[in-house]
Amino acid sequence: MNLSDLPDGFEVPEGFALSTSRGPFTQHNGPIFRASGEGDLRSGMLVLERHCNSMGFLHGGMASAFADGALAWAVYDATRRMSVTLKLTLQFFDTVRLHNWLEAAPRVVSSEGGITHVTADLSVNGKKLSARADATFRTVRRQQK
Repeated sequence: MNLSDLPDGFEVPEGFALSTSRGPFTQHNGPIFRASGEGDLRSGMLVLERHCNSMGFLHGGMASAFADGALAWAVYDATRRMSVTLKLTLQFFDTVRLHNWLEAAPRVVSSEGGITHVTADLSVNGKKLSARADATFRTVRRQQK
């Protein structure tokens, strides 16, 4: 995924940079951006046509994938370990339209014994709440290839 897929005139919001540390699924479905400030765990994405359903707004599956990655980023920040999703739920409040900037603001609720609970508000332009994600992750050791 490169930035040439973004529409002309789009500028990455201040304080965000392209994420390059994601796996093939996210690279294919991105681009995804991460906040660059110390301690700022927000993730962001510009909703492109390929992210939309037949009604022209963000597909729930893409919203879930985006939320999952944002929450996993918060788990890694808290534990310094890779993790897998055990449970992910989203509650939708409003649609996210084509070319809207979607932002996830995650926070760790608890982390003990390799199990981490996280939540995130997903909002348009960091203001209008569109969804809330809640998840449980288990930290894992990366397997040798």
